[in-house]
Amino acid sequence: MGLAILIILVVIALILFFSNVRIIGQSNVAVVEHLGKFKTVWNAGLHVKVPFIEKVVRITSLKEQVLDFPPQPVITKDNVTMQIDSVVFMRVFDAQMYTYGVENPIVGLQNLSATTLRNIIGDMELDQTLTSREAINGKMQAILDEATDPWGIKVTRVEIKNIQPPKEIEEVMTKQMRAERERRQTVLEAQAHQEAVVSRAEGDKKAKILAAEAERDAQIALAEGKSRSIKMVYQAEAEGLEALKNANVSDSVLRLKGLEALKDVSDGRATKIFMPTDIADLVATLGVAAESLGIGDATPVDKSAEQKKPAAPDPCLGPDSSKGAVDAAAATRKIQEDVERQDR
Repeated sequence: MGLAILIILVVIALILFFSNVRIIGQSNVAVVEHLGKFKTVWNAGLHVKVPFIEKVVRITSLKEQVLDFPPQPVITKDNVTMQIDSVVFMRVFDAQMYTYGVENPIVGLQNLSATTLRNIIGDMELDQTLTSREAINGKMQAILDEATDPWGIKVTRVEIKNIQPPKEIEEVMTKQMRAERERRQTVLEAQAHQEAVVSRAEGDKKAKILAAEAERDAQIALAEGKSRSIKMVYQAEAEGLEALKNANVSDSVLRLKGLEALKDVSDGRATKIFMPTDIADLVATLGVAAESLGIGDATPVDKSAEQKKPAAPDPCLGPDSSKGAVDAAAATRKIQEDVERQDR
């Protein structure tokens, strides 16, 4: 009988012992009360509480938590009602304050987030609200972090997840966006056309400049070629005259060359012939030379020609022009023979 009671007592003691053993996991803490009063905070590890005297009130996680709150109706400064939902990142840094600071910390943080968001958006217009998410996030994080310090909560970050304006505002914004994009497209097309016209004009200008430069270079090249050719011609003539001067040509040869030049001048279709001023002296000289050589006496005379009326003499050459011409021809032949004889 006594053994059975002892066994029962041992079993009851073991049950009480194991029922009062607590194992706290990593990143968790437990708040313990002693006879209804706060006693201590258990960190991660094995702990044993006194049965019926100590009580584990709450086991709190120290990890960072993400709280996604539902959309809240918010009115902007220009009286536009929008639906905005936010995401709050928080963690517990004091388990005692988190347990005894507020009845329901998560619900309190949600309500505080909604009221703070309304206050911030109420001071901003619609356009500013849509383009100032970073500013809104920063203001909310600072306000919520300061307000939740007595609750043992650290707000690390706040993000505006979605801003939903009314449908009519969305339609107006869509039209405005479409008009703005059309305006940008028109501006870009105008700029592209302007650049194309300017580029084409610059290309035409450069082409004309190149053509003018090419024409100028061609004219310069032609002028230089013509100048060189004229210079070479005159230089050749000067060299010929210099060679003729150095050859010591006799007067007979010079007179023969003059007669040949006169013959070339008169052998043409020109109606006017310019005779040198010393033609009379030349013809007379040739006539005297012919008489001295006996050229005029050896010329046969046609008797029938004497009966004919003599032709009128050339007024430019004088009355003896016919006889002088015959004598000049004979003298020319004689001088040619003398020149050939001298050359041999």
